[in-house]
Amino acid sequence: MQKTNYSAFGTLIVIFFFWGFVAASNDILIPVFKKALDLSQFESQLIAFAFYVAYTVGSLIYFGISGLLKQDILNKLGYRNGLALGLLISAAGTLLFIPASTNGGSFPLLLSGLFIVGLGFSLQQTAANPLAIQMGDPAKGNARLSMAGGINNLGTTIGPVIVSFAIFGGLPKGETSLDLTAVQGPYLILGATFVLAALFFKFSSVPDSIGDDSQNEPGQVLSTLREPQVILAMIAIFLYVGVEVATASNLPEFMKQKIGTSEDEVAPFVSLFWASMMIGRWASAAGVFEKSKIFNRIMGVVLPLVAFGIFALANTIGGSDISSFIPYLGLVFVLIAADFISSGNPVRQIVIYSSLGIVALLVGIFSAGNVSVFAFISVGLFCSTLWPCIFTLGIAGLGKRTNTASSLLILMIMGGGFISLAQGALADEKLLGIQQSYWVGVVCFIYLAYFAIRTKTILKNKGIDTFDAPASGH
Repeated sequence: MQKTNYSAFGTLIVIFFFWGFVAASNDILIPVFKKALDLSQFESQLIAFAFYVAYTVGSLIYFGISGLLKQDILNKLGYRNGLALGLLISAAGTLLFIPASTNGGSFPLLLSGLFIVGLGFSLQQTAANPLAIQMGDPAKGNARLSMAGGINNLGTTIGPVIVSFAIFGGLPKGETSLDLTAVQGPYLILGATFVLAALFFKFSSVPDSIGDDSQNEPGQVLSTLREPQVILAMIAIFLYVGVEVATASNLPEFMKQKIGTSEDEVAPFVSLFWASMMIGRWASAAGVFEKSKIFNRIMGVVLPLVAFGIFALANTIGGSDISSFIPYLGLVFVLIAADFISSGNPVRQIVIYSSLGIVALLVGIFSAGNVSVFAFISVGLFCSTLWPCIFTLGIAGLGKRTNTASSLLILMIMGGGFISLAQGALADEKLLGIQQSYWVGVVCFIYLAYFAIRTKTILKNKGIDTFDAPASGH
C-alpha cells in the first residue's frame, strides 16, 4: 500500500485555502456592489458568473496551448511551475480591484479582475486535484481530497469575515453607506500572498508529475469524452458547483427580503454556509489517517465539531454574536451520522448527501424565519464532500487520460456561474421569487443522486469496485 507523502501533501493543500477565501468572499461583494451600483439580482450574480466561467475559459486555453505544443502544459512545465504560474495569474487579477473600486466603482473592471483571478485558479485546480488524489494510497484519494477541501473551507469560513470587516469595520453599527475603496485592501494583500506562494511552490517538495510523459497527449480529449463516466461526471460537476454557489450567492438577497437582514449583518451567515462545507469535509477527511477504525470514528466526530468551533471563534473575533447559531449543531450531528453511514464510499456518500440536500432545500422553501435560513445554509453540509466524490468517480481507472479528464471536470466549474445566473433570474418576483427560486437546487441534487448510481454500474462493468477498502473511510 502506497503511503501518503504528508510533507508534500501538507504543502499542496495550502493552495486550496486561497480558492476558498476568494470564492466565499464573492458572496460579500455581491450585496455590496448590488447596493453601491444599484444592480438587479440578476446583474449582481454576474460576479459569480465572471469568476466561475473563467474556469471554463482557462480549461479551453489549457487544451488549446497543449494542442499547439503537442504536449500537455503541466507535463512540459512541471506541476510545481504550473501551480506557481497559476498563482501569478491570479495575483495579476487582484490589481484590477484598484480601478474597479475608485471613482464610484466600475462593475466591468470588477468582473474582469475576478475573471483573471479565476483563470489562474483554473490552472491551479487542474494540477492540484489529481495530485491530491494520487499522492498516496489510491483507496484514500477521496479522503485526501476531502481533507484538502476542508482546508479550502477554512478559507471560505475566514474569507467573508475578513472581507466584511475590511469593508464595514470602520462604520457605525447599522450604517451601510460605504466607500468602495475599502474593497481594495484585502484583495491587494491577497495578491501579494499569491506572489509569495508562487515562489514557495516553485521550490517546494510537491511532485512535478503524477505519471508518465504520455499523459494528456494531443488527441486524447475525444477519446476521454467517449468514456461515459467522464460525461456524467462533467454534468455532475456543473450542477454540483452550481447548487453550491447559487445557494450561497442568493442567500443575502433572501435574508434581506424575507428577514430584513442588512448588508453589514450577512457575513456570519455566509461564513456559516462555507463553514458547513468545512465541517462536512473535515468529517470525511478523518478517513485519511492511517490509524485504527475506532480512532477514525472518534476523529469523525471531533473534527467537524472543531470546524464549527473555528467558525464560532472567527466570527466572535469579527464582532458577531454567535449564540443564535448554537441550534445549528443539531444539523452538524445529522451530517456526522450521514458520514458514518456512508463509510467513505463515494457512491453511497453522493446518494445520501444529495437526498439530505433535497430535504434541506424543501424545508427552506416551505418554512420561514431562522428555520428557512438554517435549512438553506445546511446545503453547505450536504454539498461538502460531493466534489471529491464526483472527482474520484470521474477519473477512476483512466490511467494516462487522468490529466485530460481532470481538465474536462475543471472546465465544468462554470456551473457555479450559470446556475447562479439562472436562479438569480428566477428570483424575480414576476417569476418564482427569491424563496421559490431554490427549486433550482432540488433539480441539481436529483441528478447528482442519479450520477452516483449510474456511474457505479459503469465502473463495476470495468472491474473497478475498490471504494469500500477498509482504509478508505470510517
